[in-house]
Amino acid sequence: MQAPPDEVDPDHAREWLEFTDPADAEHRVRADLTWLTSAWTCVYGRGCAGVVAGRAEDGCCNHGAFFTDTDDLQRVAAAVEELTDADWQRRGQWATDWTEPEPDEDEPGSAALRTRVVDGACVFLNRADHAGGGGCALHGLALRTGRHPLETKPDVCWQLPVRREQEWVERPDETRVLVSTIGEFDRRGWGPGGHDLHWWCTGSPTAHVAAEPLVDTYAAELTELLGGPAYQELRRLTHARLDLGLVAPHPASPGPVPVELHRRRPG
Repeated sequence: MQAPPDEVDPDHAREWLEFTDPADAEHRVRADLTWLTSAWTCVYGRGCAGVVAGRAEDGCCNHGAFFTDTDDLQRVAAAVEELTDADWQRRGQWATDWTEPEPDEDEPGSAALRTRVVDGACVFLNRADHAGGGGCALHGLALRTGRHPLETKPDVCWQLPVRREQEWVERPDETRVLVSTIGEFDRRGWGPGGHDLHWWCTGSPTAHVAAEPLVDTYAAELTELLGGPAYQELRRLTHARLDLGLVAPHPASPGPVPVELHRRRPG
């Protein structure tokens, strides 16, 4: 079996930026500029080695998608209602039974809801022999109907490989702010099981082949995660730092990227 593409050590130097949301004085954004200025892009079907050995065609869809909340579930359910047989290979069998509970080992008796796993991968993953081609049925629906995939896919699917963590922080003067941390969803983001993944894209040069920095190519996702004003400020500050050449580059991105990408300025 062919070995997966190389990955860099995740414990490399990173450049961080923190600022206040222009639209909310009680919201602070902390962003990993090394990640957001990287040349990462999804290479599903064009170099992706998959997270399970021998199943590159599954990408990162082998374990199903866990829902973050009721809104997430309801949005996906509405999208599922729109799927046709041409969109979704397994619609005939699973159209009304596409979720399943995953028991929580740390809390006996409780379970988290996720998309059903069928034959080793998410029920919405069309296989290569599907008439419409392989790939996520919900992603394909968005493209077919002129929408962004974040409108049809589970939160975890469209957010990857960006990781957002939020917490209320009490300051020494007894004021409180909500801190949103935006960073790389590396192997550790998967928890202890992340070490056993066959391959993970964020640290591999194979996936760092975009012509523009992630802060630009992931504009829609970052706007959804942070809000419009905060994203625009993040983008402005990120490009300003690139112009000054002060960002620690991602070691998985090709050498010229930190110099060349910053010249692609907003119009």
